[in-house]
Amino acid sequence: MFHQIIYLICFVCLAYGSLSVLFLAVLSFSGRFFPRKGAVAGSGADTGLAATKKIAILVPAYKEDGIILSTAQNHLALDYPRSLYDVYILADSFRADTIVELRKLPIQVLEMSFEKSTKIKSLNDAFRRMGKDYDIAIISDADNVLARDFLRRIARGFAEGAQVIQGRRVAKNMDTSFALLDACSEGINNHIFRRGSNALGLSAPLIGSGMAFEYRMIREMLKGIDSVVEDKILQLKLVQQGYFIQYMEGALIFDEKVDSPEAFERQRRRWVSGQFINLKEYFLPGLRELFRGNISYFNFAVMNNLVLPRAFLLVLLPILVVAGFLVHPSLGIWAAALLFTYLLSLVIAIPHEMINRDLFRALLKLPKAIFVMAGTLFRMKKSNKTFIHTVHTKTEISNSLFNDHGK
Repeated sequence: MFHQIIYLICFVCLAYGSLSVLFLAVLSFSGRFFPRKGAVAGSGADTGLAATKKIAILVPAYKEDGIILSTAQNHLALDYPRSLYDVYILADSFRADTIVELRKLPIQVLEMSFEKSTKIKSLNDAFRRMGKDYDIAIISDADNVLARDFLRRIARGFAEGAQVIQGRRVAKNMDTSFALLDACSEGINNHIFRRGSNALGLSAPLIGSGMAFEYRMIREMLKGIDSVVEDKILQLKLVQQGYFIQYMEGALIFDEKVDSPEAFERQRRRWVSGQFINLKEYFLPGLRELFRGNISYFNFAVMNNLVLPRAFLLVLLPILVVAGFLVHPSLGIWAAALLFTYLLSLVIAIPHEMINRDLFRALLKLPKAIFVMAGTLFRMKKSNKTFIHTVHTKTEISNSLFNDHGK
């Protein structure tokens, strides 16, 4: 009887692991061998229509006094007609001296303060106060550096019929092993969940920054959202109303990567908490939308949240291989096949330019990163309700793989 219970537990774990691995494998292979043509690079000749798009760049920033001037100056130096775009700094709880320096720049500074700050509150407040109309709204985090051609690529995409565009977020810094692992994780996410989803004709998930929307649409869409995982809720509303989210690989946004185990843990805790909370809340709506033919909604609401985080799979699958062979050879073979498929999917998804000596050295820190991820399970309770602020300090791009794009 005891052996049968152990066999059943292993079988259930392998079945769940199979769902996760096969889902990731299909997206990874699709992104590598069947990329969506015309939607990946965002390149090509400028059109007259693209050159007339009026753009608002909104930068929600909470206590980012140390980096915000550098960010604003970057956004003012983009390769796009200066008369066609405005930069809005949504300055939440900034020091007075920082506000004074910001107002010396040709940007719009919107001061704000909330009892409990979130990005969505800042954005909704900004949209209420903005007096001008635009064609495109771009949401960029306070630590983000936009590639010089970012606006041109985005404008071109909208001129060609795009409704929502998610740019490609890459590392601003790769100066520590944890930052490099974080950058590699971001690259894998981009390939599997964004490039892979688009390859299958599905909307790409939003990241939270480097996002471009039709201005009036996003202004209305954000009303009523009140969550610290606003990008997850927003993408559900978008696909429910028939919008397609296009991933544009050539539109680069440089994002500061966490460089310590503590920052890594805080960030992942928020992500993992949001994943489980969203699965609970949107599982049934996801099933309803699936039966209505809205596969993108089902993908966001159910599959993206049901799949185990990749670090957990790196722990679970080797354990299942050992346990499987101890319980029954067929279970061990099943688990070994899953582990091989999963590792192959990850290798395929790693950006080619990142596979170098530095990455292999950073992999020595992977066990610690996995341990940190496992620890998030015990500290998730209020992560989805509380804004977890990550302090940013990097003002320069120290990523030799993409450095020229930020100049």
